[in-house]
Formats: sequence, C-alpha cells, structure tokens
Amino acid sequence: MNTKDIDNKIPIYQLDSKEKVLKYYINWTKKGEYNKNMISWNYQAPQNTVKLFDKHAPNKDINILDAGCGSGLVGIELQKFGYTKITGADFSQEMLDLIPNNIYHQLELIDLNEKLKYEDNFFDAITCVGTFTYGHVKANALNELIRILKKKGLICFTINEGIYKKYQFDLKIKQLSDDKLWDIIDISKCSYIVNKEIEAWLCIAKKN
Repeated sequence: MNTKDIDNKIPIYQLDSKEKVLKYYINWTKKGEYNKNMISWNYQAPQNTVKLFDKHAPNKDINILDAGCGSGLVGIELQKFGYTKITGADFSQEMLDLIPNNIYHQLELIDLNEKLKYEDNFFDAITCVGTFTYGHVKANALNELIRILKKKGLICFTINEGIYKKYQFDLKIKQLSDDKLWDIIDISKCSYIVNKEIEAWLCIAKKN
C-alpha cells in the first residue's frame, strides 16, 4: 500500500495543524463517536503495544507515562496486564473526558510537540500509541520522551506507516541509535487499524 492510499483513509489524516486537529476531536468525541469508530475499525494498536511492552517490563509497579493517551485505550490494556502506576497525558481535554475512572492515577493536559514539564529521568517507562500519526506529534518529540525517561527505561510506541518516512521517523530512530541515546529492542510492522487496511511500525527501545 502506498502512502497516498493511507493519506485518504481517515478524514483526520487531512488536517495539518494543531488547531484543526483539536477542533476535530471536539466533534469526534460527541456521543462516544471516537470509541465507536475504534471498535468498528478494529483498532488493534493498544493491544499489540501492551502485549509487546509486557514481554520486556515484568515489574508491574513501575511509573508509566501513557503519552497521547486519548480516551484511555492503552491505559485499559496496561491495567489488564497488572500495571497500576500510570499517568495519562493528552492535548485534547475532550479525549481526556472520555477516560473511565480508575484507569490512570493522574491525568495531564500536555502538548507532546512542546517541551514537557517533567524533570529529566522521571518515568520508568513510556507508551505512546496512535500519536505519531498525521497532523499530530512529530519525530522530534522522541527526544523529549527520552529526556524524561529514566536510564534503562523502556519506551514502546507506534508510528503510522503513512508518516514513517514522510515525517522522517526513520531518520530520527537511526539518529537516536547512532547517538547512543537508546538501543532498539524490537521494531516491526504490525496491525493497526485493521478495517481501514492501515498498518503501523511498533517499536520498543531501552534508554542508555
């Protein structure tokens, strides 16, 4: 499948600014439409990511940041696997308002494209799922996520296949490896939004 095909799969993929994306989410979250779409589209990224994460993070008491948590789908999966200390962060208040109670111990409204408020080496692990996609978070955000991750901490994330090269995530991943900021444990294509025939790169890395 070529990039042009993916560009037109979902309406939000056409948006190119934070303002347009935020406005879209206001409408998308009405009457639970977002979560309904995730079910009807067979969105598998949260399950795939947490399953991989769990293989490499046996300690269930670690302090996790779910960056770009949306409506809490990844948090729900993390909780199923026994993780309890999870901070959820997203740039859409409307999405945060959809999150069920008792999934995250803390919720934050943040923009992952900006400098984050957290101190260096703050979190034991980070998940970032469905966020590296069209019109959302750019590749440079990985530098900030690594900064706030503890040494030897894990970061597990997806990248929509349509923007992997278009937004230069391929180059950023190589750069971070060349600069010895992290070691890639695993990176491979996986199912993402199945009923839209969209795949994603799923990556897990350990901070040096």
